[in-house]
Amino acid sequence: MAVAAQCLYLSCTFQSLSLSSPSSSSSRPYATAFKPLTSSANTSFFSTGLASVSPIILGRRVGRSISIVCEAGATKKPDSAAKRARQAEKRRLYNKARKSEVRTRMRKVLEELDALRKKSEAQPEEVIGIEKLIAEAYSVIDKAVQVGTLHRNTGARRKSRLARRKKAVEIHHGWYTPAPSPTAATA
Repeated sequence: MAVAAQCLYLSCTFQSLSLSSPSSSSSRPYATAFKPLTSSANTSFFSTGLASVSPIILGRRVGRSISIVCEAGATKKPDSAAKRARQAEKRRLYNKARKSEVRTRMRKVLEELDALRKKSEAQPEEVIGIEKLIAEAYSVIDKAVQVGTLHRNTGARRKSRLARRKKAVEIHHGWYTPAPSPTAATA
């Protein structure tokens, strides 16, 4: 809760401006710690604290000092919009790194599948290494969906894309023959 400070506005020049704490803290418990006060050359507006002011009249010091007590309020709460901006920036960088990792893993799998497809003398055992890369990519995609970086449909679509490409390479080399669909058999 922010409290507005109420202080005196003085239009005079000061010879000295000092912060002082009372001799007995039990008489004024609010005056235990003071923050530095600022003043300009001609006018002075104090926002918080207790000040002892000695005004000057034609270069002479007046015999009495004036004490100005200002109500010190609680410090202003941090701006919620600024906090939201900081949080959004932190999430943006986190999500950017996670999406980059997903794209990198998918690219590595797709490059390996393209290289295997172009290979004329490929062996079925070569798919095992690619299947490990696909498993790692699936894990990264699932984690991105779990933490909310990717939508679940986006994650499913990307996993499906990898599986379709792998199946296409296996069909291309003849390592896999799809079963005929039941509708094609009746026609």
